[in-house]
Amino acid sequence: MINGAHVIIYSRDPEADRAFFRDTLGYHHVDAGHGWLIFKLPPAELALHPTEGEPAHELFLMCDDVAATMADLAAKGVEFTIPVTEERWGLRTALRLPGGGELGLYEPRHPVAI
Repeated sequence: MINGAHVIIYSRDPEADRAFFRDTLGYHHVDAGHGWLIFKLPPAELALHPTEGEPAHELFLMCDDVAATMADLAAKGVEFTIPVTEERWGLRTALRLPGGGELGLYEPRHPVAI
């Protein structure tokens, strides 16, 4: 039986991104050996969207209050790459990872599965 999912983020600076998840977000982690940190993620849900282009994957972190979450993260030095926009499914923004990647952050306005 499938009992979980393992998300991989490819990074130009994985050490900085690991520190971000460990220190800034405070995610619990284990050391899989040689400093290779594996993080416990919050509960998750999966959506499948249609595309006319190449199939792709995205990772969005979810929160109850996007404004409060942004203020908390900004106080820790997190850079947001787009302003909050209201989509039909919720309030959306994105944040910059230290390694150069970007993660979506949103406050859902749809029924959630978690």
